[in-house]
Amino acid sequence: MARSFSLRADCRAASRASKARLRLLLLRSKPAVLLAVFAWLFTATGIAPAWAIEPIKISRDNVALDLSRAVEIYRDQGANFQISTAPGADGIVRRIEVEAQGENAAGDWAVFALANTTDEQLDRLIVAPHFRLVGSGLIWPDLGSPRITAITPSEGFALDRQQSGDADEFLVTLNPGTVITFVAELASPNLPQVYLWDPDAYKDTVNSYTLFRGIVIGIAGLLALFLTVLFVVRGTSVFPATAALAWATLAYISIDFGFLSRLVDISPGSEQLWRAGTEVALSATLVIFLFAYLNLGRWHTHFSYGMLGWVLGLAAIAGLAFIDPAIAAGIARLSFAATAVIGLGLIIYLGSQGYDRAIMLVPAWLMVLVWLVGAFMAVTGTLANDIVQPAMGGGLILIVLLIGFTVMQHALSGSAPFQGLFSDMERQALAITGSGDTVWDWDVLRDRVVTKPDASRQLGLPAGTLQGPARSWLPLMHADDRDTFRTTLDMVLEQRRGRISQSFRLRGADGHYHWFSLRARPVVGSDGEVIRCVGTMVDVTEQKKAEERLLHDAVHDNLTGLPNRELFINRLDATIALAGSERKIRPTVLVIDIDRFKQVNDELGISAGDTILLTIARRLHRLLQPGDALSRVAGDQFAMMLLSEREPAQIAAVADAVHQAIRAPITFAKREIVLTPSVGLVSWTQAQTSAEEMLKDAELAMYQAKRMGGDRIEPYRPSFRSAGADRLQMESDLRRAVERGELRVVYQPIVRLEDGSVAGFEALLRWEHPRRGTIPPSDFIPVAESSGLIVQLGLFAMSRAADDLHHWQKQLGDLPLFMSVNLSSRQLIRRDLVGDVRSTITRANIKPRCFRLELTESIVMDNPEQSAHVLNKLKQLGIGLSLDDFGTGYSSLAYLSRFPFDTIKIDKSFVEDQSPKGAVLLRSMVTMAHDLGLSVVAEGVVDAEDAEQLRQIGCEYVQSFHFGMPADADSCLKLLMEQNPVAAT
Repeated sequence: MARSFSLRADCRAASRASKARLRLLLLRSKPAVLLAVFAWLFTATGIAPAWAIEPIKISRDNVALDLSRAVEIYRDQGANFQISTAPGADGIVRRIEVEAQGENAAGDWAVFALANTTDEQLDRLIVAPHFRLVGSGLIWPDLGSPRITAITPSEGFALDRQQSGDADEFLVTLNPGTVITFVAELASPNLPQVYLWDPDAYKDTVNSYTLFRGIVIGIAGLLALFLTVLFVVRGTSVFPATAALAWATLAYISIDFGFLSRLVDISPGSEQLWRAGTEVALSATLVIFLFAYLNLGRWHTHFSYGMLGWVLGLAAIAGLAFIDPAIAAGIARLSFAATAVIGLGLIIYLGSQGYDRAIMLVPAWLMVLVWLVGAFMAVTGTLANDIVQPAMGGGLILIVLLIGFTVMQHALSGSAPFQGLFSDMERQALAITGSGDTVWDWDVLRDRVVTKPDASRQLGLPAGTLQGPARSWLPLMHADDRDTFRTTLDMVLEQRRGRISQSFRLRGADGHYHWFSLRARPVVGSDGEVIRCVGTMVDVTEQKKAEERLLHDAVHDNLTGLPNRELFINRLDATIALAGSERKIRPTVLVIDIDRFKQVNDELGISAGDTILLTIARRLHRLLQPGDALSRVAGDQFAMMLLSEREPAQIAAVADAVHQAIRAPITFAKREIVLTPSVGLVSWTQAQTSAEEMLKDAELAMYQAKRMGGDRIEPYRPSFRSAGADRLQMESDLRRAVERGELRVVYQPIVRLEDGSVAGFEALLRWEHPRRGTIPPSDFIPVAESSGLIVQLGLFAMSRAADDLHHWQKQLGDLPLFMSVNLSSRQLIRRDLVGDVRSTITRANIKPRCFRLELTESIVMDNPEQSAHVLNKLKQLGIGLSLDDFGTGYSSLAYLSRFPFDTIKIDKSFVEDQSPKGAVLLRSMVTMAHDLGLSVVAEGVVDAEDAEQLRQIGCEYVQSFHFGMPADADSCLKLLMEQNPVAAT
């Protein structure tokens, strides 16, 4: 600890002559005059004085001095503390400044002074105990902690800390006639006691207490161990409760006497948690003992509920000890006192009713009350003697010892609570009768088996059928159990020891087998031979059936009854193991997934979906040949193992049969439901060594089939693995791209055919990958759809497009210009879509008629009813709606009248078709759109001739690379300025 000493006479305003006079006074004045000078000096300089303290005079005969009342405590003084020292031998009062050594110093300090009045050097120990029961408090007790971080003397070297786990000890050497002021940095706010000990006397005192504590802990340990053994032997509830109380007491005094810290490494500061925990345990076990000993549960069930609630509350308090040990200990002390008082009332009441147990507990409980009074006087400071704390620990052991004697008296005297009403033989007979088990008795010498009651009646056989030689059981026994039964009996007779423990089946009169469990032991005669075997036999038929059901359900699907994924993999593993040595065995695995099955559950309900799955499972099962296997591996996924076919053409035929079986219409509730499958298949090769790997390859092929639109069969190719990894990597990169701003929006012009001017733009997303460069939307949009990122991307595209449109209109004026943004299926089904569009338009400050959303037919037809509802709400906002890729989907034309579209976009495949039929179809689509009040945008125009043809048949707009490539916002603004120079100025 850094420390500095200075005469704090800050006399900057005084003259040099004044300073000289001050030095003279300091050298020659007496202490009283010197103090007056210091008072004048501090008043003149504006520094508040801290008066010197009175030193404690020490002689050789002072073996132990209590310094607690002589210590002055200063709180919240900061890391640097200044104090005036006691007047030295020369009568001078000095100023000492001490700097805190602890890392988390609270600014609390203690100051005292010692004066050696003898003519010889004195060695003393300054001792501050970590815990002191006396004055610790009741509600929020002081549970102990390190008290002093360091002690700095006004002269000499820093004090040496002595090794001790129970107290802070510092060795100080006082020279003859010296007066030393000590400044102690406090490690805790409280300093209950500080002693000044002669080292030898302190050592003798510690040794004497150590001996006493060792004896007490030894007695407590033996008592707890003895009560535990007694509990094991007797087994009634009062013994474990008494043993628990004894162990809790042992733990409490081990903490109180510092014994536990010698066995367990208790970190500084954590002793509060341990002490609070033992006090809670002591309080809880006292409640449990009182309940168990008085057998309160038999008097009223409310006692059981009260005890359970009390113990649970103490358990919660034990958890509170991790947060605030002091308050947990305070509640535990109050609980202990409440238990003692309530217990006294119960003992008085039950004793008045003639209950012997309550009467015998009176002496022990009176000791509990006396101990409680003493503990109260100690923690409140009424009893302040140092012997109180070990005496309270010893008294607690005496209480537990008396309680143990009381419990043992019941155990050894044969009183009613512990002595049964029946002999052991009668008790066992009653237990067997009450359990309903059948006694199985085999007289070996006479070779006669007797069952009581007669087991023949359980099987519906004539009475006495099973009464006779053991071999008469074999014809009624299941063939798989006969050898085991015969061998078990022979081994018992041969070894003359052991135990019969066997389950077997016996055939009843109705031909069904019943399961029995036999447990018996041999009885050896005086000659060492087995004379009989006696045990019990229990009918376990229902248990065996339940086990078989559980075993079946563990490896089979509950709905279809098909093997589940684990059983399928197990069978496939066995087949692959055979395929390594058998040429004729070449398994093929098909994984079948039902496309859009979630839509069936959403529209028709889960029960309808389960019925359809059962129908599909039956259809697939009919396709199996001997050796094949079918399994349901997931919700709407099936796996099939083909062993009957090995040729590729035959395997393809089976896969096609699977495809057609699922595509066949399913009639449900007078409706025909047509489903399509995505099928992935893989045939075994030498490179595939495990069933998991083979099934995974088939699943990869199935997912590839789904990515390609579903309703197809896809054989496995090794490239699928890298494709799956690339897809995962792309999804990870896409998530970061959104955060890093790697996405941008470009705009492709939509041109009026009438005058060739730009009527609007379609917003398109582009991804500039830092390593891969520009990634086309066809690669990352499906990834965004499957991962759910498309919602975030769609909101980004809408917001950016609306902001750019507002910027263009601000530059060019109110031009008749619109902006189209594509909408995904995930966005369409979101409840927040309408609100998102409204907030986008409002925030960008554009007119709703200038903003359009584009949807494909397939998106709308996924859920026509929901789509119509959402589109009508969007139309109410005043925005435009465009039907993209018109003519390529599968929707009925009747839906055009139901959906509020105002524009259709004809797919480029119709524009590129130069056949006469194509021209007729194109003209018909334009005419139909106009008759429905819809405008038309044609995509894929490659030259001016196609554009002129479209203009002649009435098409209003075109969009293609011929009329403009997708460009950024600045390029589009330049294009608009070139076409509208007047508006630009």
